[in-house]
Amino acid sequence: MLGASGTGLVQGLRAGTQVWLWGSRGRSLTLPHAARGLHAGDWRPSAGRGPLERRPSLPAAAIVNSAPRPLQPYLRLMRLDKPIGTWLLYLPCTWSIGLAAEPGCFPDWYMLSLFGTGAVLMRGAGCTINDMWDQDYDKKVTRTASRPIAAGDISTFQSFVFLGGQLTLALGVLLCLNYYSIALGAASLLLVITYPLMKRITYWPQLALGLTFNWGALLGWSAVKGSCDPSVCLPLYFSGIMWTLIYDTIYAHQDKRDDALIGLKSTALLFREDTKQWLSGFTVAMLGALSLVGVNIGQTVPYYTALAAVGAHLAHQIYTLDIHRPEDCWDKFTSNRTIGLIIFLGIVLGNLWKEKETDKTKKNIDNRVEN
Repeated sequence: MLGASGTGLVQGLRAGTQVWLWGSRGRSLTLPHAARGLHAGDWRPSAGRGPLERRPSLPAAAIVNSAPRPLQPYLRLMRLDKPIGTWLLYLPCTWSIGLAAEPGCFPDWYMLSLFGTGAVLMRGAGCTINDMWDQDYDKKVTRTASRPIAAGDISTFQSFVFLGGQLTLALGVLLCLNYYSIALGAASLLLVITYPLMKRITYWPQLALGLTFNWGALLGWSAVKGSCDPSVCLPLYFSGIMWTLIYDTIYAHQDKRDDALIGLKSTALLFREDTKQWLSGFTVAMLGALSLVGVNIGQTVPYYTALAAVGAHLAHQIYTLDIHRPEDCWDKFTSNRTIGLIIFLGIVLGNLWKEKETDKTKKNIDNRVEN
C-alpha cells in the first residue's frame, strides 16, 4: 500500500520536481539595520548587491508567477522561485542512485523522481521554519520585508499548518523506501536541526552544511540496495562534503563583511586570502574520493573522463575566482550545478559502458574455451 501511495504521490508532484526547486540555502545571514537588529536570510546574495538580487531562475519564477494568486505566497515561502539550492542537494542523491544501478542499466527513474520530490518538500519545510523563527528580524530589513510571513501575506498559524502539510508529504515520500532507508533518513533530522546554529559557534558551518546536504549520497544507495556499502557510500559522502566546502566557501565570500560585522563565522572569514589554497586542497580530496569510489565499484572510462572534466572545471573556477567581487562569487557558486551534472552523466555512461566490457570479456572467455 505504501508503494502504491508513493507512486501516486510522485506522479502528482512530478511536474514540480522537473525543475528540482530548492531555492534558498537556509544559511542564516544577519544584517545590520540602523545599527541594530538581526535578520536570518536565505540562499542568495545579501542586501545592496543590486543585479544579483534580480537573478531569479526564469522557469522556476514563471511557475510561481503563473500559479493562482492565493497560492503564490506559499510558493515563495518555499523558495520555489530559486532552484539552485535544490540542485546542490539533489545531485549527490543522483550520484548514489546512479552508482547503485545494475551494470549496463540506467538509474532507477522512480527513485530519482521520489528523491526529487522529497528534496522539494524538505527544502520548503526548512525555509518555512526559517521564516517563522525570523519574521521579526525580516520586517526590519528591506531585502526581506516582503517575505510572506514578514509582510503579513501569511499568518504564523497559516505557516505552521503549511509546515505540517509539507512534513506530512515528506514523511509519505520517506515511507516509500525500505526500512533501513527510513531509519537512515530519520537520522538526518539531527543535522538539519543543528546546522543553523553552527555559524554562531564555529568557523566551519560549511562543514556542517556538507554533512547535511550530502546525506543523500548514503540514502540513495540504501534506497536501491537495501543497505549501505561502506566502500562506496563513505567515500562518496566524503567527496560531497568536500564539494560543499568548495562552493559554499565561495558563496560565503559574498557575505563576509556583513558576517564579520555582526559576529557570524564562516570558512570565508577563516581562510581569507588563503581561500584558493584551501579550495585547491578540497578539490584534490574530492577527486581522490570519487576516484576511490570508481575503483571500488569497477567504474569505466566515461566515469574517469567525467572526473577529469570536473577537475578542469574546478581548476578554472578556483584560478579565476575573485573573492572580493560578489558578482563573480555568485557566478562561480552557481556553476557548481554543472559539476554535479557532469559527475552524474559520467556515472550513468560509465555504468552503461560496463555492459560492453562484460560482453567483450565473455567473448574472450568463450574463444579461449573453444581453442
